[in-house]
Parts: sequence; C-alpha cells; structure tokens
Amino acid sequence: VQLQASGGGLVQAGGSLTLSCAASGNINTVPRMGWYRQALGKQRELVATMTSGGTSNYADSLEDRFTISRDNRKNTVYLQMNSLKVEDTAVYYCRASRLYTPKYDYWGQGTQVTVSS
Repeated sequence: VQLQASGGGLVQAGGSLTLSCAASGNINTVPRMGWYRQALGKQRELVATMTSGGTSNYADSLEDRFTISRDNRKNTVYLQMNSLKVEDTAVYYCRASRLYTPKYDYWGQGTQVTVSS
C-alpha cells in the first residue's frame, strides 16, 4: 500500500485547510485510514481515523474543529481542519491499517501544516 498525502501549507490562525491522502497498490478497500501528526520535538499523536464502514475516532481535543471523511471508491481519506491554531502546526501523516493485523500498517510521507499567528 502506498499513501500519498497532500494539502498541507501555510495558513493564518483561524483559517482552514483540507488534507487528502490517497492509497494505491494492490488493494481492495483499506480497512482503516487516518491522520496523525507530529509537532517539532513531540511524539506523534492521533488526530482521527475512520473505518471503511464510516466509524470515526478523534483525539478528544480536536473533534470540535477537525472532520475526517473518506471515499472508499477512491481509497482516499480527507481531513477538514477549521479554526486552526498555532499549536496545530505539525507534520501530518496518513496511515492505513487493519485491526489485529500488525503487518498491515502503512504510513504516508507526511505533509507540513504551519499555522501562523
């Protein structure tokens, strides 16, 4: 599985961005796709995930501003980020995974999101 993320960039605080991540390869519908982020000097953390059935899971602190969605036909996951804050600045990574299957765990290259004050 190859993951290609896009949509990052520089935005002012209070603005919005939408990230996209497309999965490709010899795959059917990716079981679970999601977003994680890693700020400079910090550990990578969960942003949101969504199963192929539409069940989503968010980091508690982000659910009111971020929305995850996906298009199963395209094996693409999106992350709509609103009311961005400086502390949202990070590299955002896309992930494809399957429960109870450690070998099914793929990461994209990351896309930088920078929020300026």
